Amino acid sequence: MATVLLCRRFPRLSRVTTFSTTAKHKAESGSSKSEQDKEENPEAANVGTESAATIHLLNPLDYRVLYNPAAYAKSRAVSQQHAARNGGQALGDAFTSPGTSQVHHTFDTSSSQALPPLRNALPKPKSKPPLEETISACLSTAQTKEEAEKVKMETHDSKEDPRMFQKGRPEYRSVSYDKSEPLETLPLEEGDSILHSVAICEGSQSPATLADYFRKLSRLPVEQHAALVSEPRFNTLCSCAAKNIRLFGTSDLIDILKSCVRLVVPPAHPLLNACENEFCRRVWDMKLDQVLLVADCWRCLDRSVPSYLSILFSYANMHWKDLTLPQFVQLVYIIGEGRRSPADLAQKVESAILKYLDTFTLEEVGAICLGLFKSLSGISDHVMRKIADRVSLQMEDMSTYALVNVLKMLRYSRMDHLPLLKELGKVIPARIPTINIQGIMHITLTCSSLHYFDEGIMAAVATSLPSKVTYCRSKDAAKFLWSFGCLDYEPPNEEEFYSSLIEQMHRKLHEFRKFPEHLLTGLLGLAFVKRFPEELIDYALGDEFVQKTRDSKYELKKDLFTLSRSVEIECPSYRGSRLPPQLDQEITEMILNFAEQEIYVRPEIVEATSLLESMLGGPEYVRNHMILPHTRSSDLEVHLTMDGHPIPFNSKQPVADKKLEEVGVSLTDELMTQLIKGRSNIQPVAEAENKAGMRGEEARAQSAALLGQALLTDARLRVEPKSGHSLEPPPSLALSRHPRGVKLAIQVSNRNHYCYGSKRLLGLHHLKRRQLRQLGYVVVELPFWEWFPLLKRTRLEKLSYLHYKVFDPALLRRAGWA
Repeated sequence: MATVLLCRRFPRLSRVTTFSTTAKHKAESGSSKSEQDKEENPEAANVGTESAATIHLLNPLDYRVLYNPAAYAKSRAVSQQHAARNGGQALGDAFTSPGTSQVHHTFDTSSSQALPPLRNALPKPKSKPPLEETISACLSTAQTKEEAEKVKMETHDSKEDPRMFQKGRPEYRSVSYDKSEPLETLPLEEGDSILHSVAICEGSQSPATLADYFRKLSRLPVEQHAALVSEPRFNTLCSCAAKNIRLFGTSDLIDILKSCVRLVVPPAHPLLNACENEFCRRVWDMKLDQVLLVADCWRCLDRSVPSYLSILFSYANMHWKDLTLPQFVQLVYIIGEGRRSPADLAQKVESAILKYLDTFTLEEVGAICLGLFKSLSGISDHVMRKIADRVSLQMEDMSTYALVNVLKMLRYSRMDHLPLLKELGKVIPARIPTINIQGIMHITLTCSSLHYFDEGIMAAVATSLPSKVTYCRSKDAAKFLWSFGCLDYEPPNEEEFYSSLIEQMHRKLHEFRKFPEHLLTGLLGLAFVKRFPEELIDYALGDEFVQKTRDSKYELKKDLFTLSRSVEIECPSYRGSRLPPQLDQEITEMILNFAEQEIYVRPEIVEATSLLESMLGGPEYVRNHMILPHTRSSDLEVHLTMDGHPIPFNSKQPVADKKLEEVGVSLTDELMTQLIKGRSNIQPVAEAENKAGMRGEEARAQSAALLGQALLTDARLRVEPKSGHSLEPPPSLALSRHPRGVKLAIQVSNRNHYCYGSKRLLGLHHLKRRQLRQLGYVVVELPFWEWFPLLKRTRLEKLSYLHYKVFDPALLRRAGWA
């Protein structure tokens, strides 16, 4: 444990507060000791000559919503396993579980435990065979490239074994590499004797002898493996095996491959090239267990073998009826690790899931979901719901790792399975302190992606995160900020929570140059909760970063636009970089063109626009457009004079010099209560929808029926225009003269503007309404639970409802009229 002092400047505080935080340190291994240690080691990131980041938050005028930026690439996460070595011990690489990376160390030849050098005792070889030279050269290049890759890798706070499911059945031993298989350690003297024999009898040993040499050498002490792999005599052995690759029996060849796994042979080693080619050639003559075992070995070696996997999938397709349950689960695991989704197996995979679902262990259910998620394999809602049904009933017995894998697939499928989500709120908060940071991130991201707000989960995450924040990768920090902003939740420890994440964003600034989408994701999440870190915003809107977003494979223009316009409205004191005017105009036109085709024409918006035009006197009194294009949703804008009359302002429509026709409406408190809330004996619309667990058109139809029952059919609504009369507000609006009128921004909301099953606005839409008010608009909402059911009612009822909304006395009083 290490106690680190961090100097943080909290938003909304004028003084600098110093406090201590304790971070768990995970031992770092590897050859890089400079910048990599500073960025990846939680302690090194906070101590030494590097000063703590100072965070300046702008003081916006006022803000909160759900919004889906273009970030979130499903990039491959690599987890590292670190092993502490004694100083005087020869440094070697222990085999790590699949999915982990192996870090190579320099072998100390002065160590007393090193293999005794016998080069001087051996006759000097006259010349190296060409293949052996290739092996040595390629090995050196491979190690150099591998070390370079290690510098790029990020520290993962991962304590989970992705292959845990294989421990549930003994059958997995025949289809996967078992790292826990007990092996008798080979004495160092015997290992040196084998290498001596290889050097003396080079090329004269039989394939069976060579295979036996590999099996024995792989049983040397783990700390000697790195030295062995770099040993010239081992390269000679590999050269002999590669030359005679076709002479090996399948079992011997598999043993050689397994030996390479134990010895942590670099994935680009020439011997592995020869093995891959040979296995591809003889796959059709192998048993299914052997084919799957070889695929698992390639995974353990972290070697990409697309050709072999293609043949494997074809082989599995032909022998599908023969697949046992363990073989099927292992196949899906391999599909996921290969990041490939064979289209011809999709339907068969779904059928097998349904066939074995009740027989799978919970760990196997998690493995299936992870395989589907990694390979981007979509499955039907029916199958996903069946999986969620089982998990919701047995969640307490499920490991957190398996559960997180199910949540990943639930998120990918956009499945709002309420029983599972409710059970998650009961089970997961108590586990949060023991979960690694990536697991916590996926839990949080699932909630925000599904628009599901559970304060118990979010509060537990917020409490646990600050002490683990140094384990966050750039995308982890960004997704945490996005998720909390999306759900519009500011936790009890909000200052500590947000300050720690903003500091981590500063520490990871170098990563945003490569992954610009993550910076924008985090900054938008902060904007939703009205936090604007000046230095990060200045960098994000600078020319260099804007150019990086142009070069990104993701569409990030809209995110830049939302950030830039939000800063312009909410932070008048900001003096940093701005989005170039040409780019701003380009994005504005792009969004407005999209809105013309996809947003303005939605039935609920078209109907509201038409009725408002009829009620107010014509199209010149209503404008269906985006007041704030950066929020990507439409508004119905209406202007009223100081005495409550509509003002023609829509320049797109000719303004006629005429008086407005009267719309006489007899509205009572009782009528409006029943119109909006329903009769006392009628179940509320929102409650009925949530209780029935329905979404989409089915819920809308029921809502309409329920509200229809609540409407007073004998209310004598008189809303048809009468010629010769001008429109007047209801008698209850005795408005006093005021030097100005009012601009209404009417919002036709829908379900996607709110958290699941609630009336809690999501982040983006909260931000929009805050900014509209800041610009002087009065926000009027036609909430979906009221407006959508009315769409199926009569024209008179809809006009009455709109009249009440536009001329609501309480609303006008709040606008400062009375």
